[in-house]
Amino acid sequence: MSSHTLTRRLALAAAAAFTLASTTAMADGHKMLDEIHFLIPGGAGGGWDGTARGTGEALTKSGLVGSASYENMSGGGGGKAIGYLIENAESNHGTLMVNSTPIVIRSLTRVFPQNFRDLTLIAGTIGDYAAFVVGKDSDINSFTDLIAAYKANPRDVAIGGGSVPGGMDHLVAAMAMKAAGEDPTKVKYIPYDAGGKAMAALLSGEIKALSTGFSEAVALADAGEVKIIGVTSAERVAANADAMTLKEQGVDVEFVNWRGFFAAPGLPEDKAQAYRDVLAKMYDTAEWEEVRARNGWVNIHNSGADFSTFLENQEKQIGDLMKELGFL
Repeated sequence: MSSHTLTRRLALAAAAAFTLASTTAMADGHKMLDEIHFLIPGGAGGGWDGTARGTGEALTKSGLVGSASYENMSGGGGGKAIGYLIENAESNHGTLMVNSTPIVIRSLTRVFPQNFRDLTLIAGTIGDYAAFVVGKDSDINSFTDLIAAYKANPRDVAIGGGSVPGGMDHLVAAMAMKAAGEDPTKVKYIPYDAGGKAMAALLSGEIKALSTGFSEAVALADAGEVKIIGVTSAERVAANADAMTLKEQGVDVEFVNWRGFFAAPGLPEDKAQAYRDVLAKMYDTAEWEEVRARNGWVNIHNSGADFSTFLENQEKQIGDLMKELGFL
């Protein structure tokens, strides 16, 4: 082989290697979408708002998306935003709406006439498990203790929550009691419209335990105000590894309040897939990890068809329980 041929081959190999490296770098730090408009079905500062803005922050700071804009549209338990997205579908092909478990609960109870099947499913992105907490000085130290107290005197064991009767906190409490072999319709549930009031009720003994989101429970436990006596995850969660799951206490319940994104009906499949791809890529970025950790979220990624299956399963689980409790 002549030195000229060898040099040429080395040059070609080097060029190929450089092209490959450049392509990989482009794919890693490359803008995948110019812009995303986020539609938020509730007010500023709520869980939906935080999820949309946190996702937008990670996507833009990582360079995956050029720019993000946000629109808060409260009303009808989230129904106003869903109706708007459906009625103005064609002009909203650049919009992603955030939602979570309530889209399943509220369509079952006919708070609004639509359900998730009327939208284009993009992806479930995060989750917040549910948890049960008791006051730091309570003589109850586990969910097993709570069940024992309930067996002794059901009317003396009130469980509080931040949502209306038949809402998520109530359903989780009923689900756990049912799995523990108790009658879920006899659970004494007391709703509070704010976390502070629920905490006061817990500390005064008005309620024995509080059903809440795991990230909220972790914040209260870190502040030294409560003990977490059970989490609805399959395995212990790193954010508070001391908190026992219900499963390891013999109560076979798993539940996650997912949050994710939907697009307008009739969105072309290539556009829908582009949204799914950019959200999938987001998990690999340091910017997303910073947002996730700051909010105590758990990465639960269900994309496209997997998201549809997940929602159908949750709808059945919640629907069956709501029928049993007399809410449907």
